[in-house]
Amino acid sequence: MSDELSTLFKALGHPIRRQILDILKQSAKTTGELIEYFPEVTRFAIMKHLSILEEGNLVIVRREGKYRRNFLNAVPLQEVHNRWVGKYMQTTATSLLNLRTVVETNKIEGESAMEITNQEQSKAFRIEQEVLINAPREQVFKALTENAGDWWEFRIAPKGVPSHFTFDPVPGGQFIERWREKEGAVWGNVYYVNAPEEIRLHGHLGMQGAVNSSYTYRLLEKERATLLQLSHTASGVIRDSWEQDHTEGWKYLLGTLLKKYCEQS
Repeated sequence: MSDELSTLFKALGHPIRRQILDILKQSAKTTGELIEYFPEVTRFAIMKHLSILEEGNLVIVRREGKYRRNFLNAVPLQEVHNRWVGKYMQTTATSLLNLRTVVETNKIEGESAMEITNQEQSKAFRIEQEVLINAPREQVFKALTENAGDWWEFRIAPKGVPSHFTFDPVPGGQFIERWREKEGAVWGNVYYVNAPEEIRLHGHLGMQGAVNSSYTYRLLEKERATLLQLSHTASGVIRDSWEQDHTEGWKYLLGTLLKKYCEQS
């Protein structure tokens, strides 16, 4: 852990690297697009900065044809927050998309169709995150699927109504939250499984309306640990806040809740 933190702090130690993270927080960029932000810095220097950020796991690189697209990975920052800052702050419940708030907001009487139209537009987003978990891959895969209800904190059930989760990690299986006798919500439909390496699902994850959303977990063995890679894409009628809400929600879910659950099991 100390070596990981040293690498992380090194990555944060240069103002250009911090500026790159600020740029990527807005949206993913190709290496060429990032270079354009720094006309007085050489291409080689920017690529060196990106390499250091990648070593610190703050940037995830995905190849798209001949391009390298760079994504912000804020999970390591969440771990730093948990270790130091979080100890001195009152714990507050974050959520994947602040689900209940979104649902209740949509139900507010008097919200006009014009207001909804202004909030929503056809667009797309893509989230890439990674978290290193000090646990065997099989254990992490089981936690993500069969044991998801043990650590998945967020609920769609009405406030005060207990609910429980089931997750069948087979093609055609579902990740479902159920409450009362015949009520519930589907968080994901499984359409691909290669256990314990990968599982892919379709799921709105709290988004409503004409949205196509899917998310993938990939698990890579790293000595005695597991590198969990998340990829979440969504397109359709998407509100402006949803990408940031999901980015923060996934960071908390995987970087805090899942990691703690696996490493303390």
